[in-house]
Amino acid sequence: MTEIATKPTGEPVIRTIAMPADTNPNGDIFGGWLMAQMDLAGGSAARRRAGGRVATVAVDSMAFHHPVKVGDEVSIYATILGVGRTSIRIFIEAWRRGRDEAMNKVTSATFVMVAIGDDGRPRPVPPA
Repeated sequence: MTEIATKPTGEPVIRTIAMPADTNPNGDIFGGWLMAQMDLAGGSAARRRAGGRVATVAVDSMAFHHPVKVGDEVSIYATILGVGRTSIRIFIEAWRRGRDEAMNKVTSATFVMVAIGDDGRPRPVPPA
């Protein structure tokens, strides 16, 4: 597998340990669990920028470059790429640190979040 980057970009948002309950039938960490961690990180970054509630409306393609094993430290990094009237585009990277202490980029994707008002409908994102 080829390495995409040598170090993470963006701000660290989540760091967690992959646990046995997060595995697929092969014993690797389930891709859906990893995507959920990325969604949580994107939601956190978007909530701070939007000043309130947000919802995920789109995710671009993901490719998994390295497996995540039980016990690996998983770190999620976020970079805000752009802000529209009601939406925020965020680039999310997931990295793993295994027992050998090497860090590998696992996957990345661009998430699109929309600011949500009290009525449950899109609302404008305030200026920076």
